[in-house]
Amino acid sequence: MDDGIYRTSVEETQQFDQLFIDGERQVLARFPNYDVNASPYNGFSPDAFSRTRTDAWRNPAGGFIHAMHRHHWGGYHYRITGKTAAGDLVYEGGWQNNRQMGMHPKHRMVENIREELDRPSEWFLDYDKNQLYFMPSDAAGLPTALVEVAGLKHLVEFTGMPDNPVRHVLLKGFIFRHAARTFMETREPLLRSDWTIYRGGAIVFQDSEDCGLQECEFDQLGGNCIFVNQYNRRIRILSCHLHHAGASGICFVGDPKSVRSPKFEYGQTNAYDEIDREKGPIGREYPADCIVDDCLIHDMSVIEKQATGVQISMSHRITVSHCSIYDMGRAGINISEGTFGGHLIEHCDVFNTVRETGDHGSFNSWGRDRFWHLKNAPPDELPTLSKLDTNTTIIRNSRWRCDRGWDVDLDDGSSHYEIYNNLFLQGGLKLREGFYRDVYNNIAINNTLHPHVWYDNSMDRVTRNIWMTAYRPAGGMPQGKWGAEVDRNFFTSLAAKQQYQKHGCDHNSIVGDPLFLNPSIGDYRVAPESLALATGFKNFPMDRFGVRSASLRAKAKIPVFPVPSIPLANSSSDRKNKTDAVLWWGLELRPLTGAQYSAYGVSREQGGLVVARKNPQFACPLELKDVIQTVNQLPVRDVSGFLKQLAKLEGKSVHLSFVRAQSTEEEVISSYPVLVGETAKTAGQLARLPVPNEQPVTTFAKPPTSNQPLAVLHDQTLAANYGPVFPNGVENGSYKTDLGVLAPIKQIAGWSYGMGARGTQKLSLYGSAAEKDPGWNPAAYHPIGMIAANGTPHQYTAAALRATGGQTLGTYRWILWRSEPITGVAGGENTAFQELAIEVVEQP
Repeated sequence: MDDGIYRTSVEETQQFDQLFIDGERQVLARFPNYDVNASPYNGFSPDAFSRTRTDAWRNPAGGFIHAMHRHHWGGYHYRITGKTAAGDLVYEGGWQNNRQMGMHPKHRMVENIREELDRPSEWFLDYDKNQLYFMPSDAAGLPTALVEVAGLKHLVEFTGMPDNPVRHVLLKGFIFRHAARTFMETREPLLRSDWTIYRGGAIVFQDSEDCGLQECEFDQLGGNCIFVNQYNRRIRILSCHLHHAGASGICFVGDPKSVRSPKFEYGQTNAYDEIDREKGPIGREYPADCIVDDCLIHDMSVIEKQATGVQISMSHRITVSHCSIYDMGRAGINISEGTFGGHLIEHCDVFNTVRETGDHGSFNSWGRDRFWHLKNAPPDELPTLSKLDTNTTIIRNSRWRCDRGWDVDLDDGSSHYEIYNNLFLQGGLKLREGFYRDVYNNIAINNTLHPHVWYDNSMDRVTRNIWMTAYRPAGGMPQGKWGAEVDRNFFTSLAAKQQYQKHGCDHNSIVGDPLFLNPSIGDYRVAPESLALATGFKNFPMDRFGVRSASLRAKAKIPVFPVPSIPLANSSSDRKNKTDAVLWWGLELRPLTGAQYSAYGVSREQGGLVVARKNPQFACPLELKDVIQTVNQLPVRDVSGFLKQLAKLEGKSVHLSFVRAQSTEEEVISSYPVLVGETAKTAGQLARLPVPNEQPVTTFAKPPTSNQPLAVLHDQTLAANYGPVFPNGVENGSYKTDLGVLAPIKQIAGWSYGMGARGTQKLSLYGSAAEKDPGWNPAAYHPIGMIAANGTPHQYTAAALRATGGQTLGTYRWILWRSEPITGVAGGENTAFQELAIEVVEQP
């Protein structure tokens, strides 16, 4: 053939719309061409089937139009049947979405058009002439290639009878590939959800009991992978890998005849005097007591955009446990309505979802049941009526991330949910109007609760959660009290806590830094001293999300872990590393983030460090909320830039430029605490900072140190060992020294030994004049300054923060030394301190 296109004849009965070469799905000839980085549809164009383009198509019959919903609530599909005599395109379809609002004006794509076959890996099937056209990417390998096509819609069916179900059949270790696409048969509406459905898949269960699939792979199927249809009990799908399917992964869908007072389109409503008042389903034609466990599900919705990893509709007591679900066009898990609830979602890891659609979440639900939009219903009866169709669904111990929506989205009418021990990494939690949602012991990183159009008597309870921004209500919330209880939560800013107190929210909530243990590896448990625990919040495991079996864990991705952003008002953190803050001259300085640039009148390009805390014992001219921008005419956009300039000062005069109240000011400073340091091969060679004399002090450590006892930190001896060192991986290990009495401090110093790189010192110093032990949280202390000194292997390093110009570092009884890891080896190695000393001002 010309232009690198090959042709072959196919049998007249051989109709297919998927072609595989050596196991890889090829691209049906399309416009625009396939682009792995484009979204949606891997490429779209508003001119996909414009008259200018279609005029070049001789016979487009058999082609397909794919278009997103106007609001990105899924998509539509159409089969082109030909052209009119006037040349206009004729097509049928568009029934694949239950919210009929028409195609998106831009997000459109066409395929199976002969004239669009112009790129390697594309193919076209001429149904009239039974000719297959193909442009291979590797023509030389074509004669020996394995060429496969997909024609069957279902590969295996478990089909019993109502009085004689299929029982006790398990398929284990199979690979299912290459079933046909079924998007033109996706047309049955699922009650008032946004969905229509095709009741089929590569594997179909119908009238089955105690059957299942285990350790199976579902590879590049055209439609749904697994469909559990109508009556089924105790179906188990265990340790399976589902990927690159045209539609959904696993669907549990009951018969609408089992639903009382059903409605099938969003705009349809029931009347209070007409609804069935009986609770629960009619009959038994729905899936119940089924389990999906330890399954890896990714890259669903290749062609159908109203698709998901696990779909649940008109079903009862479905468990989805230990599943990793990601790279989805829409939700990872979807529950289409309240009927019939009782589901359990636990230990799942769901992320990178809603990639091609919108207004959705990694988990999505609707609850448009018979109580919803019920005409003439007394408002005080709605909470009771909401119980008619559903039992409580539990979402717990799971990790969620959605970058194009909410992490968990309980949409219209979603009621009777218990949501606890969840980690929301990006989009927070949305609760639209519904009843009886109990939300507790969750963490939302850099996000919050999104309450939308709640009922006045919603009976919702939101307690003991960690929220990092103020609530984000929408759509019109009650003028009075919100829910049964929205209180006893933890916030990272006072403003966020107080913003909605007029609605009865959060009068007993707490503000502070949650003190997350290790966000960089996804460990957002809080430290034992975190104030969040005072709300009743309890830590939950952060290492049990997603698949469990070793083979699937080796394949599974994990989400990106965001860095928590703590507002400046609460910047005194008990677990902050060097990129978050710097202490200098009794100041705690932090980099600007987000909306703070605008608030302080500073551009992002300029950056700077804002004064978040100030120790009143220092004569520093800077004030709270000043933003330092240059040191000695050199810019300091962030913490690292400031530290570089700090290392160059060496006691010389400092020219500071800073922004105060959005005006630039300058100060020249000649006297401030300085860093003093030296290294030597032996203790006797240390001249500027010799080994200290004996001090009557006591030093403690948290967490416990290893190797030598703490007492050696004050034994006037520098040994060539690890000293009382914090174990590898410990961040911000703290020593605390009790002087026994209040004393003015002239110098604070540390001596370390270079066991490898462990001679390096990185210390943040805090002081307290409290009579009683102030604990371990730096928020209870005044900032003093930092010690930063590079060590040398097999040598001693001495470093000190020293007051100058007749000043002191302040008067304290307690000194807190917070040490950072000094390498990235083995989770972070800590300094091998040999001595710690505090030099007080001699009293006359």
